[in-house]
Amino acid sequence: MSAPATATPPDLPPLREVIARYGLNASKALGQNFLLDAQLLARIARIPGDLRDAEVLEIGPGPGGLTRALLAAGARVTAIERDRRCIPALAELGEAFPGKLRVIEGDALEIDAAPLFDAKPHIASNLPYNIGTALLVRWLSAEWAPWWESLTLMFQREVADRIVAPTDGEAYGRLAVLAQWRSRAVLAMPVHRSAFTPPPKVMSAVVHIVPCEAPEDVRFATLERLTAAAFGQRRKMLRQSLKSVNGALAALEQVGIDPTRRAETVSVAEFVALARALG
Repeated sequence: MSAPATATPPDLPPLREVIARYGLNASKALGQNFLLDAQLLARIARIPGDLRDAEVLEIGPGPGGLTRALLAAGARVTAIERDRRCIPALAELGEAFPGKLRVIEGDALEIDAAPLFDAKPHIASNLPYNIGTALLVRWLSAEWAPWWESLTLMFQREVADRIVAPTDGEAYGRLAVLAQWRSRAVLAMPVHRSAFTPPPKVMSAVVHIVPCEAPEDVRFATLERLTAAAFGQRRKMLRQSLKSVNGALAALEQVGIDPTRRAETVSVAEFVALARALG
């Protein structure tokens, strides 16, 4: 069980009041959908575990709903926000939690966040939908062991299902293999569309990812190349979809994988074995 929050939250105005005061209507172009339910946000902040004096990176805090919950849990938060309209509201929140919030204005896709931290941070975010998958792949492709401690991320439910999908499931594909071959990915919590302002057209879910020890003698680039080819033509047999990967057909024989199988039937462990055989 996670430790209880230890920070005493100051008296803060309701998030709806903050949004109205600063004119923070959610921007569709920035993929924004705000979460305002304090109890729901506190539940999300508990997913990484005990955050007392832990460093946390948050992408796209918006008006600061999840930021409040992370700060109340005792975290020291670095928030990267592209929407400059949100900066004054976040500055106000920083004043309420002195020395606990650092806000960086900029595009998370262009900022190298790793050097911002002394230790490994947890990453916790209600990610903007239009950049969520790109950021996840970047974090999963980092040097291993990675510079982050865990990932607690909100995605559209469809994307969340793809990340945690089991072999042979309808959602199983390249993203599942990249997420699961050297980390543990679980669907931590579904979130109904009605919890957001404005409500998106789709359901959402929080995924929690914890890094594990990487299998020996396997390169991320090789696994990425294999999965891109295999799932790029997922309805074809492996002997067809992997023809473009030099040495892959011989590796199938070496590992003992039937070349008439299709990509969705190949487990994460089997893809790892193939990548190892390819060197």
